[in-house]
Order: sequence, then structure tokens, then C-alpha cells
Amino acid sequence: MLGEPNALSIVYVGERRCRACDNQYIHQYGKRLYGLCLTLCANTLEADDLYQDTWLQVVKNFSRYDTSQDFEPWLTKICVNLYRNALRRLSKSPFLHFRSNEEKEFLLCSIPAPEKVDYRPLYEAIDHLPEKYRLAVILYYFDDRDIAATAQILGIPSGTVKSRLDKARKLLKEALGNETDL
Repeated sequence: MLGEPNALSIVYVGERRCRACDNQYIHQYGKRLYGLCLTLCANTLEADDLYQDTWLQVVKNFSRYDTSQDFEPWLTKICVNLYRNALRRLSKSPFLHFRSNEEKEFLLCSIPAPEKVDYRPLYEAIDHLPEKYRLAVILYYFDDRDIAATAQILGIPSGTVKSRLDKARKLLKEALGNETDL
């Protein structure tokens, strides 16, 4: 588990040092990536795992990185894809297996409280959006991506991102009623 986004400094792959995970990359992109992980995941333990798995995938696949493209969208796409894969695995499992009641209680207690009580209905409404709309909303509004970067990360056309954001806003307005101005 990585409590701090800068805890990972150098990762070794066999005998070679991977320059992708030098402190420079972690320092430049780590906090933003960790914030995305916290936004996507239900608790900090899952966010820590997603953060660490993302950097491990960067190390494994750094030779595939196209240096003519920006690093951050590539990094974010890895994170989002790992998150999607975890959701797929979870959806195929009919039950959450707990070894004991203590483990179940620990998991339930580890879910963080909302940042601000005022935004709880909005966050809950976003959590209940269909996943394709939820990811577009998180990347565009919470991770401050533009339409093009969101489209690149999700691997869809820009027009599709715009329509998903529009549909998500309509769904959120329906869910929230008059609670929030969007």
C-alpha cells in the first residue's frame, strides 16, 4: 500500500532501471494520478492498489509508450483500463467473500466519509450513473481533462464524449431535482 503518491521512487525490472518511474515522473504526475484513483475507488485501500498497479503497468509497458504523445493521457488511460478490468472481475463474481465478520466490518469502516456534506448527493448520483457516463464525468470534471484528452483516454471520438457528458448532466439533474445547479 502506498499512502503517499511519492513513496515509489525507483522500480527495477530485472537488471534494468525503468526511467518511467524516476522521482521526476512520480513527482510530476503522482498526485494527480492518486487523486484520480481516490475518485474512482470506493476507499483508500483500493485507491492505493490501483495507484501502485498503474505504476507497475507503466514500468512493464514503458517500451510501448509513444514519446511523440503526452505522457499523462497515456498514464491516465492505463489507470482507467485497470479500473475497468477490476470492475469486470468484480461483476463476474456473484458474491463478495469475507473470511470473517471482522474483515467485513473493516472494509465497511474503511469507506471514507464524503469530503463535504453539501456535495454528498451529487457524489452519490455520480456513483449511480452508468459506468460509461461516470468515467466521462470523472475525467472531464474531477480530473480537469478537456474533451480531446478524455476522448483519447477512453478511446472514443470527441463527439461521443460530448454526448456522454450531456446525457450524464441530464441524468444528474433528474436524480438531484432542485438540490444543485449544474
